[in-house]
Amino acid sequence: MSKQSDRGSDGGAAPTQIVWTGSMWKSLANRYATPFVTGLFMVSLISGVALFFHLGQSLFHGMHEWLSMVLIVPFLLHVWKNWAPLTSYLKRGWLVWPLAASLAMALAFAVPAMMSGSRGGSPVGGLVAASVGAKLSDVAAVLGKSPDAAVQALTAAGYKVGAPSDTLAAIGQASGKSGQQALFALVAAK
Repeated sequence: MSKQSDRGSDGGAAPTQIVWTGSMWKSLANRYATPFVTGLFMVSLISGVALFFHLGQSLFHGMHEWLSMVLIVPFLLHVWKNWAPLTSYLKRGWLVWPLAASLAMALAFAVPAMMSGSRGGSPVGGLVAASVGAKLSDVAAVLGKSPDAAVQALTAAGYKVGAPSDTLAAIGQASGKSGQQALFALVAAK
């Protein structure tokens, strides 16, 4: 780091200002890029394996996403630090095949998802959406309740129910609430 200081107008010392130079960035990259890439990659590896096996979803999901984003900075410093060897790999063709294979592996997952028209997301979201669009009597049967018990439960929770053949979306709308809220009230009812 280089420091610049001037005397203030009153003769006192002005605050020291740090000016980042190219050599300082290079020094930072040389010291910390590879260790941070290694550490954050290990976190990504462990959390990714845990997510793959559906272990500790709430523990690892946010960690995996956010620290993978943080990994971008040391990765870029690592690339900058190792630019000469990378261009050598590129000239010799050694970098092309691994990058092409990585792209092919990514596309093997992305293309089928894009072609299916699936929005992705949690299967629970799909179940909730299907339930909200279903008749109250059908949802009640899935929950082990009679249609009359479902009508009574929603009425007691402040919902306006016309008939057991109404959808939860219609019941929620008639009550000034969402269909999801009606579903959650029905599930929570004893």
